[in-house]
Amino acid sequence: MALSTASDTVRQDTLVSLLGGKRGAFDATAPLVVFILTWLLTGNSIAWGVTASLACAALIAAVRLRQKSKPRAVVLGLLSVCVACLVVIYTGRPQDILLPRILSNAASALVWAAFIIFRRPLLGLIVGAMVGQKTRWRLDPELVRAYSVASWIWVAMYALRVAILTPFWIADREVVAVLGGTLAQVLLSWPLLLLCLVVSGWAIKAVLPDDHPGLLHPVTPEPTAPVDDQAAR
Repeated sequence: MALSTASDTVRQDTLVSLLGGKRGAFDATAPLVVFILTWLLTGNSIAWGVTASLACAALIAAVRLRQKSKPRAVVLGLLSVCVACLVVIYTGRPQDILLPRILSNAASALVWAAFIIFRRPLLGLIVGAMVGQKTRWRLDPELVRAYSVASWIWVAMYALRVAILTPFWIADREVVAVLGGTLAQVLLSWPLLLLCLVVSGWAIKAVLPDDHPGLLHPVTPEPTAPVDDQAAR
């Protein structure tokens, strides 16, 4: 199913790629999985877990740079892993590897919500840039409303991640916290992103009126003709 209305076709794979996609989900999850597996296999050694996680993140960064991925995205991904590892080293709690992920999702939820409140829903900005409309869609009240409703679904996705990961982060039993948090992180990455995209696409289609021409054709108000004072008399 494509994110579409009427004659529009905004392909899901293109939008997912723009929002991270399978590659982004793998890059964010692999160092975490490597940390957990190494921590378990080395008798709960945080030092070995951190070393393996950083090595995994560095390898992924090198591969992405070789594949001509955006350097900024690669650096940010590597930096997020470094921050998570530093937190774990400082606190000595392996479940703190989840903390940066929780904070980043909480921040994302707040940012997406703020953009909706100020009538600049991020989903509209992303799709508008992707199809070459820039911000012309903002002149169409129906599109603004549809993008706003769909963007709340993305807010819910980020909030759901925070709600599910936080109990694992604060859990006292390390093994349960680490294994459960890792499994939850895997399930909350690519599968949840795809589900969110499908649901938000359905929401846009449901909110737009049946006679609306679709995402690629914003309905802009007709310019008001100037009033001729002489003719009015």
